Formats: sequence, structure tokens, C-alpha cells
Amino acid sequence: MERAIGRVVEGTRHWSPARWSQGERAEAMHALVQALADVCADVEGEPRREVPRLPSDLSLPDQLQVVGLDLLDVADKLTPVQRDEIDAAVKTARAALF
Repeated sequence: MERAIGRVVEGTRHWSPARWSQGERAEAMHALVQALADVCADVEGEPRREVPRLPSDLSLPDQLQVVGLDLLDVADKLTPVQRDEIDAAVKTARAALF
């Protein structure tokens, strides 16, 4: 999980605004951030909250990194179903991004 999220972060960190605007890349990345935030909230017993869409798509890798680190803090509490949800979300995002 850590490696998969890290690959997406590092693979997109250097992207220009033009690259983010191609296709549905920004939407796919934001959907990944939201999916991971939702799983994290579930694990922590907190309500799900909407992850804000920041004005610049260049911030998406940073958002993913922050949410990924939060998720790693609760990784020992993840159920197999939640791990599968995370894997599926990362795979879906990677297919749209790369």
C-alpha cells in the first residue's frame, strides 16, 4: 500500500498544469484521494468528509501524500475488505493517470 501510493505521488509530482488537464487525470487523482480519506475515516470511526478540491491541480500529489500518510497510521486496523478497496482505488487511478 505504501509503495503503491508513493509511486502515484512521485509519478505525478512533476506534472505541469497542461499534463493535469489532459483527459480526466485530475478527477481520477482527486477520486483516489477521496477514496483513501473515506477508508481512513471509517477506520478511525469518524464521519466521512469531502476532500476539498484546491484551486491548483499541482497540489493533488501533496493531498495524496498527506492522506496516504494518515492511512498508514491506521494500517494495522484495516480489514481485508478495506485493503481491497484501497488496492482497487489505486489501480483505477493508475489506469487513468499513466
